Amino acid sequence: MENTIKLAATRYAGNPILKPADVTPLLPGFEVIGVFNAGVIRHEDEIVLVLRVAERPVQHDAERYLYPIVDGQTGEVRIESISRKTEGADFSDSREIRTPDGLYLTSISYLRIARSRDGLHFEVEARAALFPANEYEVYGIEDCRVTRLGDEYYLNYSACAPIGITTALAVTRDFRSFERLGIIFHPDNKDVTIFPDRIGGRYYALHRPSASRFGQPEIWLAESPDLRCWGDHRHLLGCREGTWESTRIGASAVPFLTDKGWLEIYHGADESNRYCLGAVLLEADRPWVVKHRCDRPILTPEADYETTGFFGNVVFACGALCEEGTIKLYYGAADTSIGYAEIVLEELWAFMGV
Repeated sequence: MENTIKLAATRYAGNPILKPADVTPLLPGFEVIGVFNAGVIRHEDEIVLVLRVAERPVQHDAERYLYPIVDGQTGEVRIESISRKTEGADFSDSREIRTPDGLYLTSISYLRIARSRDGLHFEVEARAALFPANEYEVYGIEDCRVTRLGDEYYLNYSACAPIGITTALAVTRDFRSFERLGIIFHPDNKDVTIFPDRIGGRYYALHRPSASRFGQPEIWLAESPDLRCWGDHRHLLGCREGTWESTRIGASAVPFLTDKGWLEIYHGADESNRYCLGAVLLEADRPWVVKHRCDRPILTPEADYETTGFFGNVVFACGALCEEGTIKLYYGAADTSIGYAEIVLEELWAFMGV
């Protein structure tokens, strides 16, 4: 029998809690067009967001389109341009420019820290926490997840470059200084979330390899002895034809350990590139075993700031907190801003039929 229980995700009335106008551009001659897809963690008496900030050159030439690129050797950002009349160039996607010579992103993304005592009102730091700095990051760094292990906080993020999208790892103890640890998943791979505890003495992570001609972008599980070398890969979760998650799925928030198992908030998209959030429950001691998976999304793009923006009809989470029986969800809205919503855990269990 189909579960008809509805789930009420309570959006904060003051959404979006962070938007481009709240962030001062880091680069001269640039404008902030997006602050979204933030990793989140509670650190001491603060809630810390690791923001993805996207900046692009201010467009002042009607004949030419300006786009940024990072020098992989020096880390310097330069502005390139292309004629809007270039034969074979496609400007239809606001995120990228496709040309016969290659693909270019219209903005550069990097990571920036925001802090809050109440979880709703954030102060954004003026400097970058991590900025593109090598050959793997010349198109930017994106969509950070934060995992606490002991006294250290591990940040994994997508590193984008013409040679592919890899997943890189960094570590911090205070969110003021950061050490890069290198690439942990080869191209093309993203949507990595590292479990916040060892299971049977091993580290585990969810990840999403890009699809080959025989598959779709779906969720896999990997394990590691040291957070650096990942193997024993297993396919975990697939797309479902004709649903809200028919074309691609990927892990979103770092998994939470509950009394019922590991709860993972993940994202899915359909044929129209509409992104929603769902939930799946994994066994506590065997995270490769799926116990329950919701048939319907737990959050869909409905509010104006979710349906309209740089890339509309998108809700996309990289972080959430689970505290006092409530999931506190920080999510990207339309690739433009950050929204906040709460979901009562017991209501989610009923919605999932657990």
